[in-house]
Amino acid sequence: MAIYQNSAIFAGMQYERLTQVPDRSFFLLGMRGIGKSTWARRALPDALRLDLLDEALFTDLLGDPSLFGHLLSGVERGRWVVVDEVQRIPSLLNEVHRHIEDRGVLFALLGSSARKLKSAGTNLLAGRALRKEMHPFTPAELGDSFDLDEALAWGTIPLVWAASERREVLTSYTQMYLREEIRSEAAVRNLAGFVRFLPVAGLMHGQSINAASIARDTGVARPTVSGYLELLDDTLLAVRLPAFEAKLRVRERRRPKLYWADPGLVRAVKRQLGPVAAEERGALLEGWVLGLLRAHNEQQHLYDDIGYWAATESSAEVDFVLTRHHEHLGIEVKAAERYNTSMLKGLRALADLPGLRRRVLAYRGQRSFRTEDGIDVWTMPQLHHALAADELWP
Repeated sequence: MAIYQNSAIFAGMQYERLTQVPDRSFFLLGMRGIGKSTWARRALPDALRLDLLDEALFTDLLGDPSLFGHLLSGVERGRWVVVDEVQRIPSLLNEVHRHIEDRGVLFALLGSSARKLKSAGTNLLAGRALRKEMHPFTPAELGDSFDLDEALAWGTIPLVWAASERREVLTSYTQMYLREEIRSEAAVRNLAGFVRFLPVAGLMHGQSINAASIARDTGVARPTVSGYLELLDDTLLAVRLPAFEAKLRVRERRRPKLYWADPGLVRAVKRQLGPVAAEERGALLEGWVLGLLRAHNEQQHLYDDIGYWAATESSAEVDFVLTRHHEHLGIEVKAAERYNTSMLKGLRALADLPGLRRRVLAYRGQRSFRTEDGIDVWTMPQLHHALAADELWP
């Protein structure tokens, strides 16, 4: 992998992003305000830039897609071209494909939604371009300016983190999402139903998905709820975490869990932007750790698959089970600041899983140690360090 400058500046401060430029064409997807364009300007300063948010350019290309080829006619082999908001005109990928194959041009294709790319029948250039995602800021990127309480209250979307009035920015951010990603693209027929769905989905953060229950609370049909959930996936605002089937002689939960991509975002859609309440802190922390794992996985290949494990006939549960090369690593996350042996119930129930390499309890306390049965008890800073140093797997 070629290493390029990957810093970004927000609110006058420069942060090193985890995202690196590969040595081949790639899609870089991420929610709006995540910093894709800022990163691309600094990481690829000599690239030809085509921004489809430029309405004049968008209108010209929409009316005559062949103009795209003319704009690229003078680009030499090996030079980078950045196309921002590529999902606005998915048909341009045909020309991208041709220029990759015939002329050796390198493309960075930035987008805030995979929905139109999928609906247009594209397959992300049939493997000719990598698929990467950019995530909210991590502790490794923020350095000394990181604060966990602030991250849980407001999230770490760069657009929000850099703001002096985070409440107002988060509120307008969700309104912008409804307007630009939903209404302008006619993504849903029943906008009122989707507006009712969002706070209900916010309350489901960190819980297994019951589409029938959500449909009742929202007042829409169950298939409509499934479409709404897919839309959250496509716009990279949420992820459905599948259940891991450990098959440990117990009945296991099979429904996926819903996690929003950022703590501030889920609090905004719930319309709860006051002080973080005790009852929401656990789910917010779990979701934030999942985002941390996903962000580091983009560069460090932490896992091939990730899921949660839970027994249906007891309260035994493990928040995250990572699988890599047929080996497993269990992580349980607790918001408590004092250690208690009851926190280990799920990890101990997982002890007989074949291929289990490590079990980690990450909590908000100050003591780190290993239990007699081999469970690593880590503070949150220790978890950050293990991820940044690529030391999660023993």
